[in-house]
This record gives sequence, structure tokens and C-alpha cells, in this order.
Amino acid sequence: MGIVEKKLGSFINEKQYSVEEDVDVVSLEASYRHRLYEKLGHGDVLGDESIPDVEFLFNKMQEMSIPDALEILKTVVIEHNNDPNFPPEDYEMIQNLVENNPVHSEDSESYTNLEDEKFPVDQERIYNIKLHAVLNEYFSPYPEVRAVTSPVDDENAPVETIRSYLVAFIWVIIGSGVNEFFSHRMPSITLTSSVIQMLVYPTGKALSWILPDKGFTLFGVRHSLNPGPWGFKEQMFATIVFNVCANGVYVSSNIIVQKMDLFYGQKWVSAGYQILLALATQTLGFGFAGILRKLVIYPTRNIWPSILPTIAFNRALLSPEVKENINGWTISRYYFLLITGVGSFLYFWFPNYVFQALSTFNWMTWIKPSNFNLAVITGSVSGLGLNPLPTFDWNIISMNSPLIIPFFSQANQFIGTMIAFFCIVGVYYSNYLWTGFLTINSNDIFDNTGNTYEVQQVMSNGKLDQAKYEAYGPPYYTAANLVVYGAFFAIYPFGFIYTIWEDWNNVSKSLYGLLDLFKNPKGFLTDSNFAKYKDPHSRMMSRYKEAPDWWFYIVLILSLVFMIVCVKVYPADTPVWGIFFSIGINFVFLIPLTIIYSVTGFQFGLNVLVELIIGYAIPNNPNALMTLKALGYNIDGQAESFISDQKIAHYAKIPQRAVFRGQIFGCILQIIVVLCVVNWEMSNVKGFCTPHQESKFSCPSEVTFYSASVLWGAIGPKKVFNDLYPILRWCFLIGFLLVFPCIALKKFFPKQTKHFSPTLIIGGMLAYAPYNLTYYYPSFVFSYIFNYLIKKRFVSWWEKYNFILSAGLNTGTAFSAVIIFFAVQYHPKNLNWWGNTVSYAGADGQADGYQLSLLDPSSQPGGYFGIRIANSTA
Repeated sequence: MGIVEKKLGSFINEKQYSVEEDVDVVSLEASYRHRLYEKLGHGDVLGDESIPDVEFLFNKMQEMSIPDALEILKTVVIEHNNDPNFPPEDYEMIQNLVENNPVHSEDSESYTNLEDEKFPVDQERIYNIKLHAVLNEYFSPYPEVRAVTSPVDDENAPVETIRSYLVAFIWVIIGSGVNEFFSHRMPSITLTSSVIQMLVYPTGKALSWILPDKGFTLFGVRHSLNPGPWGFKEQMFATIVFNVCANGVYVSSNIIVQKMDLFYGQKWVSAGYQILLALATQTLGFGFAGILRKLVIYPTRNIWPSILPTIAFNRALLSPEVKENINGWTISRYYFLLITGVGSFLYFWFPNYVFQALSTFNWMTWIKPSNFNLAVITGSVSGLGLNPLPTFDWNIISMNSPLIIPFFSQANQFIGTMIAFFCIVGVYYSNYLWTGFLTINSNDIFDNTGNTYEVQQVMSNGKLDQAKYEAYGPPYYTAANLVVYGAFFAIYPFGFIYTIWEDWNNVSKSLYGLLDLFKNPKGFLTDSNFAKYKDPHSRMMSRYKEAPDWWFYIVLILSLVFMIVCVKVYPADTPVWGIFFSIGINFVFLIPLTIIYSVTGFQFGLNVLVELIIGYAIPNNPNALMTLKALGYNIDGQAESFISDQKIAHYAKIPQRAVFRGQIFGCILQIIVVLCVVNWEMSNVKGFCTPHQESKFSCPSEVTFYSASVLWGAIGPKKVFNDLYPILRWCFLIGFLLVFPCIALKKFFPKQTKHFSPTLIIGGMLAYAPYNLTYYYPSFVFSYIFNYLIKKRFVSWWEKYNFILSAGLNTGTAFSAVIIFFAVQYHPKNLNWWGNTVSYAGADGQADGYQLSLLDPSSQPGGYFGIRIANSTA
């Protein structure tokens, strides 16, 4: 059969491409070229324009033989089996091409005389074989990735220049400050990477005009202040340096909760403690990133959907663009970005300042503001948000990144969100575990009279005082918070086991890599990371010097030293062994969590698991829990942040060593900025972290952090599981048992369950307390419109404009929020009219005089609900 393949490939190449005098061949080549343009979303290029990337791929199609193409496609069928991001129509076609190609037929006698001029060559099949082989071998099988990357690389383009560092540091300072400032708002407002890119671009262009071409030579390389026009890779490098800072500094929650009188009021939380804690927790993830990159950067199927808009935005700003007509649209990406950004900037003044009911559009509660049950089910403020038209605010619509995260991911998450909705309603209206005496959807904790729990009432010298605790009583969760914690406990065993089963190929490669570390540690440190990866992006990146693994491990060791010094010098009540314990937990769970994030765009951390285990290991010690929780969560969070940046570099062909240096410098600068901002906020923002702060700085993350520290740290999981919420411990078993029917469904019904992702369904149940359907239903709808309907019917439009639209809307919203806050909210210039007060005037807004809970705590014996204090065994 190999001879037949060879003869057939030779025949096709000769007949199709070598006979230039044959008019049919010329027209056929032109037809194929146009078809390739259509496949890549450029079918309507105007005039005589051509796109170098497409021409490069077309030339590769001409050069590739049929046998080589078929071998590539055989590998594709194996590697992308059950790949939810692989276009299903492409996968089915590739399967057909491999399984039903004539060269695979056992009956090859009719093709013995392959040079017969009457031999019936199926030109359409040949084109499809070569097309998909070339896309997989020289570009990417994913439309999302093809839309934002290039199959060629300019190795001489400047990257790590003085100018790019200067631009990056300017926007790290500004972006980190703004993001930290608004991270304590509900909903938060973020200067994303796409937003920063829009600012980096004119800054870099301005410096290319202003700075002189002066510099110095170091190690044979000249470093100039102005090496020429501001380039694509400089732009991308500056963005990556900022991007590692985009997720903020997690320990700002520690600092607020520990230092503010509203929470623990610990005055020993000094600048030195804050710096050591921030340095340690922000950089420990680097060590894990050195291992994880082999698992989730180089494999092709780990596409990282959350980073694609950043690259798309970059290309829109700096890549040359041909004129084309796509579904009637001829506007360039850059002008489309400007229009959407300006429009979003102007529009956000209305829902955020002029007519705030457009943001919290709880119109169903306006029908009868006093109706408590209506507020519980449909309310956007304190209810569950079941509302078909909940908002006109893009900042809320984009809560779950509807134009970025794939629709299959959004759909699975939304199914989980709806399941949780009915669970919460059932728990609340049955008054299960006293939830009916509280509001339905809050992340706060409450005492047995329905008021906010005051942890100072049960603490002495930083630890739980048993006598005070028995007199005051335990804290209680709302119905939504109870369901969320149950889902968290279930997702850890489920996500860990299910992900290992579903993506065993990638996980096994990582395990073999770890095994190699122990067998041959020298080779592990010196061998190329690209040795086992032959995809086009890895081949292009292999031309640059790699960042050795030992660089990452040095950072890990230094971070570990900072953490040990932090807990030994300051009264953090945290044993050193707890640090190593948190690192060990991350080592076990980080691989499956990162795989989920890299494939689906869904992210969840280890914070709940760590706080549970630490609560058992170090009982009645909230300081230890908060410190180790920050460490345990942020190792995971920062590792994923560093890794996602490195994936951006992988797609954009930014050298690894440049990325390493940029990430380290950017991270240190970010820490300095964030610590300054958070301390300023605590001292200067009136009503900071209170429930009804007038600019929405209610600190939802910090309230959750505080609640967890009290329940799982001060009180401890033993009391919680034995006395308060014994159902929660069974959620681990439920999560474990759910794995097996889900695996059976995927195994026996592979086609019907291709987009079924139970981990995401459980993850969708985490959407509540304090958020609700108001913040997730719009994302689902917009994702269906853009990432399903438009992507399916108008793929060329989607590839060119979808990520640009997301970037433009986010950019305008973020800038508008900054201007609004400092112009009319910091020194209040309020517009007091119905459109700004109606959303909070009824039971949903918990206004005075309205019912706040299903049942009245004062109606119970002794005027309180819950565990009887006199008989409490807690």
C-alpha cells in the first residue's frame, strides 16, 4: 500500500502543480488559493491584496505530498479525540479522509496503472487532505488560534528593549494601582490586558518619535533607546510584563481583614510584614510554572481561550491589514476598536452614574417592592436574580467573559448555575439548618439574631476563647453560601479524578517528566523543553534560548525563605511546617486545575480546600488559616498567571528568557504599587468595606475571606461539621461518587457527550454569594449569540471582529469608571432621582421597613435561632 500512496502522491503533484501549460491546472490552483482564503476568514479580500500568512500556507499545500499529509491527519485523529475546542465538522471530515481514502482500500488493483490519463482523481478530497494537514502542521487546527496568531515568525524583530521596559513599567504602575483600587468594588472594574494594550500602543509610538537613537553595547549586542518603529513584539512584551499583574495581589485581602477594625483590627500588620507576605505569595508560583509549562503551554490542545483577545488586540494595533469585505463590513480592526471603545466610554456614564437602575435593572421587584418572595427569587441586590432582562451594563454583562470563553464552557457553567438556583431555593424555603432566618444570598456570616457576626466577641489574644464562644454562639451561613461551599467541597475530588481520566495523555506526560527529574536531574535541567513537541509554534519557539528550569527553582527557594521569615519574625501564629504543607497541596492539585483552565477558560482555586485542611490541622487559629490560605491559593493563582503569560509569548514568539525577566521585574513593581494603594484606601475611602458604601466599595472578596477565616479558622471545621453543617462533609463523597456515572456517559456515548463537561457544571454552582444570576445569565446569552450563532454562521466576521469588540467594550468601560469615580463620586456629586434610587428602595435593596428574612429570629425561644446556647456542645 505504501507504493500505491507514493505513486498516487507523485501523480497528483505532477498533474496538479507541475504542468504550468495546462489551463485547467492554472484555474484549479487559483480556485484552491481562493478556497484557502475563505477557510482562514479572508474570502472577501478586495482588489489585488494578498496576505503573506495565507500565501505561505498555500505554498506549503503545494509542496506537501499526499502520504505525508495522511500521516499528519492520522496523528490529528488520535491527539484530538474528544477535544471540545476542535471544530466538530473539521474533525469529522479528517476522520473521513483518513478512513475512507482510496489509498487505504484493500482493493488497490484498479489503481495499479496510476499514470493512466483516465485515472479518476478526486480533486476535492486531495484539497481537503492537504488543507487540514497543512493547518495542523504549519499553523493551528483551532479557528480561535488562527484568528490571532501567525504561521511565520520574524526572529530579528526587537523585543526586550529599554523602550519596551519603560513603557511596561509605566503601565504596570498605573494599571496595578487602578485594578487594586477597583478590585474592592462590586462588581469590580479591571484594566485588562486588552485595555492596557490600547494605552501601551500610543505610548510606545510616542517614544519612538521622541527618544534619540542612542545606547550602549553589552556582550556584543547594541541596546538603543530607540531601535526604530514601535514593533509588534515590543508591544506584546510590554503587555506580558503588565499581564502578570492583572490578577492583583491576593494578600491585599489578608491585609484588609487583619488590619481594619471592621474585621480583626490587628495593628501589628506593618509594612515589613506586608512586603514579605506579598513577595512570598506572589512569586512562589514561579517554581511550579517551570514544571507546568511542559504540560499546558507546548501541547496544542491547551489553547488558553482567555488569552486570545489580548493577542487579537495586539494584531489589530500593529499588524498590517488588507482591505476586505466581510458580510458587508469593511472597517479595519483598529477603527472598529476605537468606535466601540469610545461608544462604551460614553455609554457607561448612564448605568454607572446618570441612570443607575440600568445597571441593577431589578424591574420585576418594582412591580411590588414590598413582596419579599418576589425579591428573593428575582432580586438583583439580595436575591437570586432570576430575571430575563437583568441589566444594561456591560460591566455586568461581561462578568463571565461572554465573547472570550467558548460557548460550550459557558453553557455547562450556566447549567450548574441553574441547578444551584433550585438547590438554594429548596434549602431556604425548607429552613434547612436555620437558613430561613437570614437573607438568602449573602457571603457574610451572621449570629443567632440575624446580625453580622462580630468575631471580636469570641477571640482572646488572636485565638478562639471557648467560654466567649459558648456565650455568644456560632456563626451561620446563608442558604446560597451553604450551597456554594457544598459545591466547592464536591468539585475538588471530582475535578481532580475526572480531569486525570479525561486528559490522561497530557497528565501522563507530566508525570513522566517528573520521573525523569529523579532519574536524570542533570538532563532535566539542561535538555530542551521543546524536544518532545513538534507543533508549528513550538518549532518556531525552539529557535530562541530557553529559560532554564533552575531559574524557576531559584525563585521558588527565595520565595520560601521570605515566607519563613515572615511567619517567624511577626506574630502570625503560623508554624513553618504549614508552609510546606500548603506547597504540597498545590503540587498535587495544580496540574488538573491548570489543564481545566487552559482548555475551558474556567478557573477555580484551592482556597476552600486549603482553609478546610488548615482548619483541621491548626484549629481555632484564624491568623494561621489566613496566612496559609493566601499561600495555598496564590501558588495556584500565580502559577496559572505566569503560565498564561508564557502561552501568550508562545503564540507571539517572544523569547522565554525575556518573558522570565519581564515577569519578575513586573511582579516586584506591582507589589510596591498595590501595597501603597490598599493602605491608602483603608485610610481615605469613607465607609470602605461596609455593605452599602455609596460607590459600591463593599469588598465582596474581603467579606468572604473574613467569613471563611472565622468559620474555618477561629471556629474550626470540627465544630462546623459536627454541630453546624454536617452535610458539608458528605459533599466530598458526593463529588467522588459522581465521577463514575460521568465517566460512563463519556465512554459509552462519546458523540452525544462531546461538549458535556461536568466539572464546569459543578463550577457553575459557585456563582452565588454574593453574586447571582444577574451577573451570569447575560454572559450566557451573549456567548450564545457571539460564540455560537455568529461563530457558526459568520465565521469570517467572528474571527476578525469578535475579540476586538470585547476589548473595545472593556476598554471604554474601564476608563469611564476611573473618570466617573474621581470626577463625581470621590467627592460626591450625586444625582438623587428615581432612576438612581429605585433599585434599592424595596425589599430587594433591604431598605428600612421591609422584610429581610423568611423567618423572624426574635420569634424563636429566647429571641434567637440555631444551636441552643445553654446546651451547646460546640
